[in-house]
Amino acid sequence: MHSDAMNPATANATAPPALRVEGLGVRYGALVALDGVGWEVAPGELLGIIGPNGAGKSSCYDAVTAMVRRGGRVSLHGRDVTAVPPYGLAGLGLKRAFQQNAFFDDLSVLGNFVAVLGAQAHAGLWSSVLNPVGAARRRGEAEDFAARQLVRFGIPALYHAMSPKEIPYGVQRMRSIALAYGAGASVLLLDEPAAGLGGEDMAALVALLSALKREGVALVVIEHHMELIMAVADRICVLDLGRQLAYGTPAEIQRDPRVREAYLGKAQ
Repeated sequence: MHSDAMNPATANATAPPALRVEGLGVRYGALVALDGVGWEVAPGELLGIIGPNGAGKSSCYDAVTAMVRRGGRVSLHGRDVTAVPPYGLAGLGLKRAFQQNAFFDDLSVLGNFVAVLGAQAHAGLWSSVLNPVGAARRRGEAEDFAARQLVRFGIPALYHAMSPKEIPYGVQRMRSIALAYGAGASVLLLDEPAAGLGGEDMAALVALLSALKREGVALVVIEHHMELIMAVADRICVLDLGRQLAYGTPAEIQRDPRVREAYLGKAQ
């Protein structure tokens, strides 16, 4: 994964953000899970979302991707997508990976990726009946594409024929990111991608996130691993009790006494 082009985040300072949320709010009955949250991320940038347990981080993701009823406004590349359903957002390039390593048990690692390609890999019933050769070619091309994408996301070919349950945990985490990205994404939301990682696996994750940034993908990452976020984030949004406590560069966040008291100090 590499690019010789300039950083897309600085290529056009006048372009609208890849993703912007304004006044985001979520309520579960009388419980206010999120209140007045707003942030943005540009192509080629990584926004980190941090906060103590129960701060509203997952609710923020669910709200952005229309998984829960919420207030506020969501814009994708300058287009208001507040009313667009989750499957519609994915079609527009906004995709997310969940914290858990979800997969289809009865499919191989390669088969899982082919499955997420949908119509790109699978011809319709009548097309398969009327043109079986064409359908088989389409499937073969999809498998070739899936194999290249898996390698691109740090999953060597030796794992492709295995069950997802048989591959190392670190590779499973990379596979989850690959499945979320699929055939492509302009904005990718990741929920604790570094959970349970260390050593070489952590280094591989940092390399992957950096490569995606260079390619112009806008990344929004929920993470408890402060060293990772401080190393790769361009800006950080700090949530506490459903409200936005701070928003700025890693250096600004580290200097903020409210953040140290609410979160960073507790993590040290």
